[in-house]
Amino acid sequence: FDIIEESKEQLNTGQIIALYPSGQDLRSIGLSSRGFRRIILQALEKYQHQIPENLPQEMIAKYQLYPRAEAYQKVHFPESMDEIRQPLRRLKYEELFYLELLMALRHYQQRSPVQGILMKTSGEIIKKVLQKLPYQLTNAQRRVLREIYNDLKSGHPMNRLLQGDVGSGKTLVALVTALIAIENGYQVALMAPTEILAEQHYLNIHDLLTGIPIQLQLLIGSLKSQQKISLHRALQQGDIPFIIGTHALLEETVEFQKLGLVIIDEQHRFGVLQRGELIGKGLNPHLLVMTATPIPRTLALTLYGDLDNSIIDEMPPGRQPIVTAWRTEKKLKEVHQFVREKVTAGEQAYIVYPLVEESEKMDLKAATESYEYLQSSVFSEFRMSLLHGRMKGEEKEAAMRKFKSGQIQILVSTSVIEVGVDVPNSTIMLIEHAERFGLSQLHQLRGRVGRGTQKSYCILITPENVNDIARSRLQMMEKTSDGFIIAEEDMRLRGSGEFFGTRQHGLPDLRFANLLEDQKIIQTARKDAFAVIQKDPQLRLPEHQLIREYFQRNYVEKFKLIQIS
Repeated sequence: FDIIEESKEQLNTGQIIALYPSGQDLRSIGLSSRGFRRIILQALEKYQHQIPENLPQEMIAKYQLYPRAEAYQKVHFPESMDEIRQPLRRLKYEELFYLELLMALRHYQQRSPVQGILMKTSGEIIKKVLQKLPYQLTNAQRRVLREIYNDLKSGHPMNRLLQGDVGSGKTLVALVTALIAIENGYQVALMAPTEILAEQHYLNIHDLLTGIPIQLQLLIGSLKSQQKISLHRALQQGDIPFIIGTHALLEETVEFQKLGLVIIDEQHRFGVLQRGELIGKGLNPHLLVMTATPIPRTLALTLYGDLDNSIIDEMPPGRQPIVTAWRTEKKLKEVHQFVREKVTAGEQAYIVYPLVEESEKMDLKAATESYEYLQSSVFSEFRMSLLHGRMKGEEKEAAMRKFKSGQIQILVSTSVIEVGVDVPNSTIMLIEHAERFGLSQLHQLRGRVGRGTQKSYCILITPENVNDIARSRLQMMEKTSDGFIIAEEDMRLRGSGEFFGTRQHGLPDLRFANLLEDQKIIQTARKDAFAVIQKDPQLRLPEHQLIREYFQRNYVEKFKLIQIS
């Protein structure tokens, strides 16, 4: 409440109140929501006239936007709920305009006359590889390869994002792209985030290249130093046309004679600077980044508006659909019996838990305790192993290798199972406390099975009572296996910020705009930002000086980062 004095306008009584997050520590020093309001009011009274405008008057008039200083005042101290909408629209537009300006500058830079590597030849080796396949390329793979080939022969560096759900055939597209570069006399580097994924790419591609005279090598951190030195020398001399590796490819001693194509798998696992380091080992090489984590269409343009986007939205023939079933803990005995029958028949199973240790706050089974219980009391006849986030990298990889080779029949794990790890004989994914996982996380875990010819199952176990959001997730998992539909729904349930944090992209955090709810403003801001850069890429015109000054003051560092994203 306010102590009423006739001489002072009341700050909280009879007003629409803005609420600010305030924890116990802040409240203890007087920074409750009320304390923040008082400070903000004093700051606005003293400095509001100094808040600089950062949009041209023409733009403000066109969209009937509030002046910036007034928008801040109205957002914090509105007189009615109706009054808050327009100032908020102004601040959202401003924020999104500058985000899209980053994208427009990056887009312009990529299409400015930087001399890229021109690749014209495409033929014999690719034909031989495709003839060896037991199936035809899907229409989606063919479409994406046409898009990539058009980039490679354009004379400008390719910057393409390749999205495809788990098992859609991205690796084959990457291989064909690599072969085009090799046929044109260039070297190719494919970087994966972990040794086991790099090894998997190496083995799969090695099989496809059997009988074809292309030297393929693997460069990972666990190699002996003598092997590394030998590989480094061969790369520098141009004797290795195709290298697959991990972060080991980024070492200073790794040099290429003629690097023409960089392929990055699971690109979100690498920092912006790491991607730039690998690209920097060539002279404007082409870049293909791949992800099996579908990005909602509503986000792709905003976060990757500077990259050309290709989507493989079709599965290769012959892949068995995964049966997804949601069961409560009451049915656990029956589920365990089902797992027993499948493993006895020679198949393999994952059992996944959400945490490593018991948490006082959340009533979760810890993977370690559950593993001991399952091993001693439920599946004592089977060979089992445990995989969790606290293990060293080498221990995790050793456990995965044993599972992949069939030495382990049941792998009990927290959610650290590698994205992309291919174990064709694993047919069961049993997820305990499925209500604790995000929707995209559940979908990624489901993608660990269904990679062979046998029927596969994803079984979601929860307590009897779950909240409405968890129920929506579980029902969506039963309803669809389309990763893009799931990504959109996950973003709707969790909000765009939590779904896809922008920090890893070198992009600014959004304080006002919501990438899901503000699509119309995004489209308008994007159109305007691209129009400004198309007309005036250096922002030299008098009408763009406000934009130039604000951009230089607030976004130049972001632009340096995003240039190599």
